[in-house]
Amino acid sequence: MTASAEARETALLAAQAAADKLATNVSIVDVSERLAITDAFVLAAAPNERQVQAIVDEVEERLRGHGVKPVRREGVAEARWVLLDFVDVVVHVQHAEERAYYALERLWKDCPTIPFVDSAAPPAAAPPAADGGTLSADDVDPGSADPVPLRPDPDETPGEASGGASGGPSGAATGELVTEDELADDDVLEGDPLQDGSGGQEATGR
Repeated sequence: MTASAEARETALLAAQAAADKLATNVSIVDVSERLAITDAFVLAAAPNERQVQAIVDEVEERLRGHGVKPVRREGVAEARWVLLDFVDVVVHVQHAEERAYYALERLWKDCPTIPFVDSAAPPAAAPPAADGGTLSADDVDPGSADPVPLRPDPDETPGEASGGASGGPSGAATGELVTEDELADDDVLEGDPLQDGSGGQEATGR
């Protein structure tokens, strides 16, 4: 047997009301299998009596807005351990010292808990990338299914890296450095009328 849906809803409303007033260590324990008089305990703590009272007031007001009123209230005068009995749910708001001393979670450790997440809590930040940045398309080998960054070959010479990649002048593809004289000779085409003295005259009619 577990807590009824109505009891779970009431417990979650009470827990959120306590969290909205900055209660600490807010948790919900399902005691339905151990106790016949109630289904769940809502546990909350505060560092001082004034905040304990503020949490109690907020829980009462929030549940009253949903048509749920406490049938019993204890410890309000001292505001060290206030108990609000809503029949299916019992709310315990304790001073932090009482919470640590009595340790109700340890007393009811064999009972399951009802998950509660504070809706006002900021979302967790995403972990940073391992290398401190994001890979771009130029950093990834397109032929590989695993996006591993491309790294330069330590044995590669500057001529190989620039010539081979850009398809430059002859000799660059094999890693050979090209001199200015060789570049001039390679760039001259045989029978070029602009370089042949006689052909140039015929082409221009001179």
